[in-house]
Amino acid sequence: MSRPSSLDPLFRSLHAIKGVGDKLAALLSRFFGAPEGQEAIALDILMHMPSGVVDRSRQVGIAEAYLNQIVTLRLHIDRHQPPPRGKPHVPHRVFAHDQTGDVQLVFFRAQGGWVEKALPVGEERFVSGQIGFFNGEKQITHPDYIVEADKFDTLPLVEPVYPLTNGLSSKALAKLVRQVVETVPALPEWIDDATIAERRWPSFGEAMRAVHLPANPAEAELWSPARMRLAYDEYLAGQLTLQLIRSSMVAAHGVARQFTGEITEKVTAALPFSLTEGQQQAVEDIRADLAKPERMSRLLQGDVGAGKTVVALMAMAAAAESGAQSAMMAPTELLANQHFRTLKPLCEAAGLGCELLTGKMPAGERRAILARIASGETTIVVGTHALFQSGVVFHDLGLTVVDEQHRFGVHQRLALSDKGRHTDLLVMTATPIPRTLVLTHFGDMAVSVLRQKPKGRQPIDTAVLSIKDYGRVVARLQARLAEGAQAFWVCPLVEESEHLEVVAAEDRFAELRKVFGDQVALVHGRMSAAAKDEVMSRFAANELKLLIATTVIEVGVDVPNASIMIIEHAERFGLAQLHQLRGRVGRGSQRSACLLLYKEPLSDTARARLDTIKSTEDGFEIAERDLELRGQGDVLGTRQSGMPGYRLAVPDVHRHLLDFAHEDAKAALAANPGLVGERGEALRTLLYLFRKDQAIQLIRAG
Repeated sequence: MSRPSSLDPLFRSLHAIKGVGDKLAALLSRFFGAPEGQEAIALDILMHMPSGVVDRSRQVGIAEAYLNQIVTLRLHIDRHQPPPRGKPHVPHRVFAHDQTGDVQLVFFRAQGGWVEKALPVGEERFVSGQIGFFNGEKQITHPDYIVEADKFDTLPLVEPVYPLTNGLSSKALAKLVRQVVETVPALPEWIDDATIAERRWPSFGEAMRAVHLPANPAEAELWSPARMRLAYDEYLAGQLTLQLIRSSMVAAHGVARQFTGEITEKVTAALPFSLTEGQQQAVEDIRADLAKPERMSRLLQGDVGAGKTVVALMAMAAAAESGAQSAMMAPTELLANQHFRTLKPLCEAAGLGCELLTGKMPAGERRAILARIASGETTIVVGTHALFQSGVVFHDLGLTVVDEQHRFGVHQRLALSDKGRHTDLLVMTATPIPRTLVLTHFGDMAVSVLRQKPKGRQPIDTAVLSIKDYGRVVARLQARLAEGAQAFWVCPLVEESEHLEVVAAEDRFAELRKVFGDQVALVHGRMSAAAKDEVMSRFAANELKLLIATTVIEVGVDVPNASIMIIEHAERFGLAQLHQLRGRVGRGSQRSACLLLYKEPLSDTARARLDTIKSTEDGFEIAERDLELRGQGDVLGTRQSGMPGYRLAVPDVHRHLLDFAHEDAKAALAANPGLVGERGEALRTLLYLFRKDQAIQLIRAG
């Protein structure tokens, strides 16, 4: 399957476009993030959406042009008043009029006589810009456009505004956009006629023209038919890709697993609590998947402390009953260690061999563990990304469990699955994800949700205080620690920054050490894994009372005795982070508290975040609110994690279209798995347009 030749004009290098020299081509390649050694292409320009429009269509007389309005005036040029010699700070003024009144055009540092050439006395010009006042006179300072009377059609009455980079002017980009839009080819239609008619959507080419070269401001609005169409196209390309990945993982190479119930019964008996309804339902979903001949691909999402690890253990025990091994992969050594500590005693009670494999192990110990994994003596392996290194060979890997998958890419999760010929996949996340983002990022997976917390979990009292109350907070903390409590104190940075007025973890540690002495320790991401583990182990053993930390403790740290969480500069953290951090307490039997310390002034968004955390502990409600507050910001953390970012769609405006795209992609692939024929060719064109290389490779592999 090669790229349709009709798309060639959009895949040409920007270098090939008139007016783009080496310097501009290099700048645009950096701006659009072209891969190393490659250049930006015309398609990059086409997919670069305007962030708004300037409406210059208000063509009135001077008398009807009001303060701060952007207007386009037809002026008669009367006279020039250049600045006196030796006074460069005085502007060059041009006096002009129309039938309704007078206006001045003002230019600072206008050298070289270009103003006189652009605005010759006695002639008429169209001038567009913002109206201001000075000494009671109307004026336009540095007009945006000056156009000769017979060239009025070159003045953009509706001008899109684009995100820019240093060295790239809006006029240079607008010129490029116009050239590229003119070359958009006629493409086969991938949306069915009924949908096009019902939603009154233009074709892809017409939509691009309306957005980039709008005839009126309404055409470029986010909710215009053109922009809706393009957002849907982007979602559809993404959903087709995820569905193709899913079908390639599950198609024809699963194992229908048989269960005896013997091992899961032993694990259940060893648990110190009974499973919640949500956990039982998730276990049933997983067992049903494992019993099918297709490969399982399931996302288990549960709030902080909802008991995902136990569900994963029940899944691994079920896999063991069919004679298969399981691997559980965590994003950090800290989290891998913690999972291992939770699983090991339960595995021993059920007679399952359980090992920990990380990148930092002594060579001899590592060799011995690898031998036990290869022989099948070890049933469950817990580890970090070290698990999918080439030296790790499994006897029969049947189930892969990936924790906090958004910290890994799709490629990594496939790499681990590939270590078993018929490996089932269970992905877990403690980041409660709104339905929109489940479809976007995990559309290739079935979903189980844990909403209840295990019985006995204590509510967490959350309070919001100004940093001005620092003295009171420390005094209260002293009293609580003296009563036997343990506490976390989280700061946003490791060390002091020149650019941010934020208290760093190292400074706060030095400060609190004066009060608490050896009872306090510091942990952050720049420490070695061994140093971090040593501090965490001492804190877990209650040898330390207060742990100063950065967000290294955000995911998975489990110290049931810790009942106080203080987050300094809480206004600098995202909602999901605040929720994760708060979830580090409330894990034991005593009532817990979370204190959010903020520094004024607070922005409206920061205040809304703190109010949300204070008012609810429901992670799903918090996730929905986070999506509203951040719009298309990355709710799941960092963009470099392989998660898709959107160029045309804006999730908080176009969210409803994702459901349509999800269902349409499913239906299209069910009807035409190989994307053949006329409709298939149109959908392939769509995948090329949005550069879905993974999907294209899967179709080629057929």
